[in-house]
Amino acid sequence: LDSIVVNDAIDGALEAKTQWAGLSQDERNSVFLKAAALAAGPWRQRLNAATMLGQGKTVWQAEIDAAVETIDFWRFAARWSEKIYEMQPPENEKNCTIWNRMEFRPLEGFVAAITPFNFLAIGANLPSSAVIMGNVALWKPAENAMLGSYYIYQILKEAGLPDGVIQFLPGDGKAFSDVALKHKMFAGLHFTGSTTVFNSLWKQVAENLDNYKSYPRIVGETGGKNFHVVHKSADFKHVVNSTVRGAFEYQGQKCSATSRMYLPAGIWNSFVKSALVSELASVKLGAADDFTSFITAVINERSFDRIQGYISRAIENKDVKLIAGGHCDKSVGYFIEPTVFEVSDPHYETMEEEIFGPVLTVYPYPDEMEWNDVLKLVDSTSQYALKELTVYPYPDEMEWKDVLKLVDSTSQYALTGAVFAQDRSAIEEAREALRDSAGNFYVNDKSTGSIVGQQPFGGSRKSGTNDKSGSASNLMRWVSPRSEKELFVPLQDWRYPSML
Repeated sequence: LDSIVVNDAIDGALEAKTQWAGLSQDERNSVFLKAAALAAGPWRQRLNAATMLGQGKTVWQAEIDAAVETIDFWRFAARWSEKIYEMQPPENEKNCTIWNRMEFRPLEGFVAAITPFNFLAIGANLPSSAVIMGNVALWKPAENAMLGSYYIYQILKEAGLPDGVIQFLPGDGKAFSDVALKHKMFAGLHFTGSTTVFNSLWKQVAENLDNYKSYPRIVGETGGKNFHVVHKSADFKHVVNSTVRGAFEYQGQKCSATSRMYLPAGIWNSFVKSALVSELASVKLGAADDFTSFITAVINERSFDRIQGYISRAIENKDVKLIAGGHCDKSVGYFIEPTVFEVSDPHYETMEEEIFGPVLTVYPYPDEMEWNDVLKLVDSTSQYALKELTVYPYPDEMEWKDVLKLVDSTSQYALTGAVFAQDRSAIEEAREALRDSAGNFYVNDKSTGSIVGQQPFGGSRKSGTNDKSGSASNLMRWVSPRSEKELFVPLQDWRYPSML
């Protein structure tokens, strides 16, 4: 990929725009509804297989991503676009001498879509959400999701997307952005990836602001340091199962993966720790085409080395306890065991920094749980009870409100998070205290697994612009509304009635 190719793609997209933008919304929607039908039918297993082989997803994770979420993104985009066009001025004059209406024009120029490896559905959605509203897009897919992304492009072509409307540009990211983000007709950036890259792209846009014909729209979803915070009233077996899924599905390579957990020290030491270790012992680490595998290899060697660095530093730190896993092996594939650390410092690096791998760090907060309550808990959950119980003394108890303040203040990110509690007052206190801590907030459910049409996805702070993919609010970012007023009856006199 070089500047000549990118410039040619821009020219081709802008040439295709007039015809595409001139189609009615229904006609544009028909392309994406047909694409959804193709993805649900003849293309479904090819998409899943490409995602398993290319991105190392298990068959379950491939199906809920490459097939289900892609289909939902396209179908809901068509639905939301219709809802947008229903937003017309509610009243005209009673004598019907004027007609008011809103036109939702595409942006003037092209949109650059830069997509990640970890969700093929995001690759499908980022260019599509701009294009369905009449825009044209340059799509730069991740290098580790090339085959699946190409299949998405082929599906859209088969569905009737005209030539040039989406320009498929695999290759070097810098070569792409250096040309696209400096072009006069650059109208918007739709991005999912790391916070560091997003920051650099935003700075690049700012440096070129004087060059643009219009102020560009910038929409991005970036990193996360997603939490499970557990109250003493929670269902602890449910917490364990939810955390195994939330932290280790797809090797922790989800933007929303659970990577830090806070729970009462008494609960952790008497039950949850042993239960978590027991469950992880049964987790199978294997190949993507082995349907009994729960997790597989991480995406590439660069990612492996980075994750291994965090694990090695934690193991060497005398104040960090390795609870499970910790083994890394890249002799055949880039395999990392599901790893759990316990920390006494809630601001240790693995509690604050995004790792993007199968690593969970637990901070057992000092709690007021009585010894008799611990014994009752262990007795009622004997499947995971320790053979010998030990109480770890914590001289300074933390109140629930203090735990919530700690969760809120620990990380620069605010993508997803979950509270586990049966006590309704504790849930409501968490909802309020963590209002700005997560764009997607879950009650008694894991921090992952948002569903298009049910939980629009996105976070704030350094997790992105929170424009909620899969929702009408995201589509609105790709239009430039025009208010229109038409006068039916000619003006007979320039004078005001008060002057006569």
